[in-house]
Amino acid sequence: MLLKLMGMVIFWLLGAAGLALLWKRMRTAEASRQRLFETETSPARVRGTGGVQDLSPLGRWLYLAGFRSPSASAVFVAITLSAAGCGAGAALFLFLSGLQTTIAQGVEAIPGGVGQIFLPVTMLMPWLVAIMLGLAPWLYVRSARRNRVQRVEQDLPLALELLATLSEAGLGFDAALSRIMGTRLSDRPLADELQSFQADLLAGRPRVEALRRFSQRLNISTVSIFVSALAQAEQIGMGVSGVLRRQADDMRSRRRERANGFAAALPVKRMLPLVVCFLPGLFVWTLGPFFVQLFKIADTFVQVRSF
Repeated sequence: MLLKLMGMVIFWLLGAAGLALLWKRMRTAEASRQRLFETETSPARVRGTGGVQDLSPLGRWLYLAGFRSPSASAVFVAITLSAAGCGAGAALFLFLSGLQTTIAQGVEAIPGGVGQIFLPVTMLMPWLVAIMLGLAPWLYVRSARRNRVQRVEQDLPLALELLATLSEAGLGFDAALSRIMGTRLSDRPLADELQSFQADLLAGRPRVEALRRFSQRLNISTVSIFVSALAQAEQIGMGVSGVLRRQADDMRSRRRERANGFAAALPVKRMLPLVVCFLPGLFVWTLGPFFVQLFKIADTFVQVRSF
């Protein structure tokens, strides 16, 4: 029975590894095909151009996280099912092999009754392992989305400052955008979407529509505010340099307010680790010897009374 369980777990692990390798190879092949058959000015040449609203909810979620292959949804579902199968196999292995019972006995043997606190965790260990493995693909995509948003929000203030400065120096918006593409932002997600925006313009799309598609591909509030201001300026014929300067100043103010809010919330966030982790150790270090001596005196007093 144990060998069968181990074989099943190994089978699911190999299947998950094979699907991950297949997904990587398919993404590489898709990127190679786009580089081979698409022109430099085509919107399909640049990753993540348009069509976000037409995708399914799962496809849109993966698209916003940066997984933009046509087969991303199918591969994600396959990997999720494989991970759930691996979690079920691991939970079954822990339950039937007796490993869970062994761990529970070891935890229960901890002196002082401390093991009784962690005993429910050991009893739920198979379920926890199954849930964690089943949610691993979802957590990975969620982490990729958060990382992408963080990188865009880090680069957007600098890009706005550069755009405003270059526009005030006399360059047009498109020329300033092309100049920014040569900076350190060139290999970042924001630069990829700006390249897609330029490709939409070269393909003949109106500037307002290209800006809205740019905002939809990122779906970030700060980018949406910036795009709305540019689209309004384009529609009513305002100067772009003034709009960019005001947006850069507003972005700087929002970053300052966000930093002040984070600094104000830091003492509250620090309270729980301080109470749970630091203060018990401090009490044990200061009051521990006193209680040890007190228990010794009480034990001696009980022994004397027993005579």
